[in-house]
Amino acid sequence: MKQLFRGLMLCALAALPALAALKPGDTAPDFSAKASLAGKEFEFSLDHALKKGPVVVYFYPSAYTRGCDIEAHTFAEDKGKFEAAGATIIGVSADSIARLNQFSADPDYCAGKFPVASDADHKIAASYDLTVHSGRPGMKDVRGADIDHDFIERVTFVIGRDHKIIATLSSSADKLTPDQHVAKALEIVERLGK
Repeated sequence: MKQLFRGLMLCALAALPALAALKPGDTAPDFSAKASLAGKEFEFSLDHALKKGPVVVYFYPSAYTRGCDIEAHTFAEDKGKFEAAGATIIGVSADSIARLNQFSADPDYCAGKFPVASDADHKIAASYDLTVHSGRPGMKDVRGADIDHDFIERVTFVIGRDHKIIATLSSSADKLTPDQHVAKALEIVERLGK
């Protein structure tokens, strides 16, 4: 019962309204971050990724929590469609890189299909004007492990090769579920390719 309550609290935190996330037309702040793909650590660069095509940067509260797990799994399932549209996917959370190494390789979630980056110091989230909510002592993930970090609000940005934000998708403002973030982002990048 305690874990259910904690899970509901995390979902409520993730659904709090965005204060001032960057909007379409704004220039996306460039960032580099430690990331993991299939459990292997590397340095992700937004600037480098944009040279290949549009990038979907999705911020999420925490690996191994219900909504975030659904979102990661859906991105993994649709990775081929994003790739066909020329788009790169990168997930960003305040999780440690060690935790993300597990999550990125987990066949039930990222499944080694796209990278996830660590923003443990919240600098990337701050540059995108996102809200960070304080973690609660004793919170556990779906595996029963402690969640020892803060939570970045769930917002997805579709960024064009020119570094301009094409779309900002928010769980709170747009009332989107985690899997709807994926579907809307895919719809947008597919239209870009036409």
